Amino acid sequence: MTEIQGGSDLPANLLEAVPDGKYYRLYGNKFFCSAAHADYSVVTAKISGSNKVSTFIVPSWLPGDKEKEKRNGYEINRIKWKLGTCELPTGEIQYNGALAYPIGPKDKGIAVAVGIVLALSRLEIGIACAGFMLRASREANLYSDFRTVFGKKVKEYPLAASKLKRIENAAQRTTAAAFKIYDLFLRLEKPLNPGIHSDQPIEIRKQLFNLRELVLLQKICATNEGAEILREAISVFAGHGVMEEFSSLPRIFRDVVVNEQWEGPRNLLLTQIYRDLQRVSDWYSPEDFVSSVLKGAPKETVRQFSTELQDLLQRPVLGEVSEASIEAAVEWDQFCDQFFKAYQEAALAEIE
Repeated sequence: MTEIQGGSDLPANLLEAVPDGKYYRLYGNKFFCSAAHADYSVVTAKISGSNKVSTFIVPSWLPGDKEKEKRNGYEINRIKWKLGTCELPTGEIQYNGALAYPIGPKDKGIAVAVGIVLALSRLEIGIACAGFMLRASREANLYSDFRTVFGKKVKEYPLAASKLKRIENAAQRTTAAAFKIYDLFLRLEKPLNPGIHSDQPIEIRKQLFNLRELVLLQKICATNEGAEILREAISVFAGHGVMEEFSSLPRIFRDVVVNEQWEGPRNLLLTQIYRDLQRVSDWYSPEDFVSSVLKGAPKETVRQFSTELQDLLQRPVLGEVSEASIEAAVEWDQFCDQFFKAYQEAALAEIE
């Protein structure tokens, strides 16, 4: 999806799809392509003469006899060097007439790409982050029970014990919420169709909207806290914590930081959540949204977040840069973290 002038701004992309019978040929450059070794790719492009983005499936090899297959009109210019997820090759790709198969409505390419592809990937990032934090908790607890310093085990020092407790709590909260969101995903029929349609029953629309926003919140909040938790776990190991041959934590830390940035960086998704809540306010009030998402949380907690959300949606969070808009933006960022943590705590309380 990413082009050098576009990044997260998909409408700015220039890759061209030229009609060829009922299929298309792609021409242009994609700057940041994950899983460059895949047999099939989802690619966004603009059909010749159109300013709307469409979505295509592009096979890496032309159809035909397996032994005689040829690469499908594209070149991998180079492999990118990334901070983390290094086992997943990310490349810059040049398309020179690659055969492409259109999927979804021609003028709804962004909705198809974001609503189906990115939504699932963001959901998976949240689940992966839970796994990362559980691993960090396990490793830190085992090491603190094994390592002796100044005649006492690491876990017997209050400062270390407080870190271990925080790491474990964060891992449990994150995991409980990840499974609760995934449970909602499984219970909704075809939840990743692009858009939320007005002809659906109101309760289904609300549940689909909850899922959409929870996936976004989990993606930015779990990865952000995940990086903090990995740093805490590394500190339990002291010098050993940064030794690649001793611990998996440095690799996991890098992976968390990468997951925090791709599939929508924090500021982009904070903006999207804010716009989503404004867009549905005529049929889904902020108070109803908070009550639904935080079902099972203490009434005072629900009341507090409802009041804060109603206030923030009237503030210039997305306005021109000013002292007022900067202050509102900071409060919105903090609200989303605190709100999702309350959701995590409610999910963990259900299990306990």
